[in-house]
Amino acid sequence: MSDNNGGILLVLSGFSGAGKGTVISRLLDMYPGRYRLSVSATTRSPREGEIDGVHYFFVDQGKFEEMISEDLLLEYATYIDHYYGTPREYVEKQLAEGYDVILEIEQQGAFKVKKAMPEAALIFVSPPSAAELERRLRGRHTEPEDVIMSRLSRASEEAKHIDRYDYFVVNDDADRCAAVIHNLIEAERCRVYNNRSAVAKLQEDLRVYRKEDR
Repeated sequence: MSDNNGGILLVLSGFSGAGKGTVISRLLDMYPGRYRLSVSATTRSPREGEIDGVHYFFVDQGKFEEMISEDLLLEYATYIDHYYGTPREYVEKQLAEGYDVILEIEQQGAFKVKKAMPEAALIFVSPPSAAELERRLRGRHTEPEDVIMSRLSRASEEAKHIDRYDYFVVNDDADRCAAVIHNLIEAERCRVYNNRSAVAKLQEDLRVYRKEDR
């Protein structure tokens, strides 16, 4: 959704270790009042310090399954016996108010969102190289070797589907990456399908100048 004053839905994916969270934080800091981070719904219990409606919408399993049956989610998945999903109403409300909405999500969820909302901009964020990805993962010093190798193996699989995204952005510097993504969203605003009302009005206003209508 965009059309005139509406916002753009930005779906952002990337390998574990690509720095997606840092880039999103930069976007929110560099362009205050412009972006909203999508809030997911989940059936897991809140952790200490988490606030309902801020970090997640916390619901029970029955409510979540009701949301699925009523098509109230743009996408959903299960992880460690809990549901996670993107409420359609929250996203559409923020877009209608003119905010550009950021949805950080893995690939399968991203493709589901694109199917539900074809006007969404899918952006894949990547380190400059595979070697840099491995360096970043090892530089965390928080995960054992088998977990690191598992993440690299998954990245290899995810790389096969990058061509299904609209944009590919290299994160070699978080501020620069955030600026590039912001510029892409600015360009999205100029797409014809994001300006259908304005185009239709212009076409109608110009009809009086057609020779066949005189």
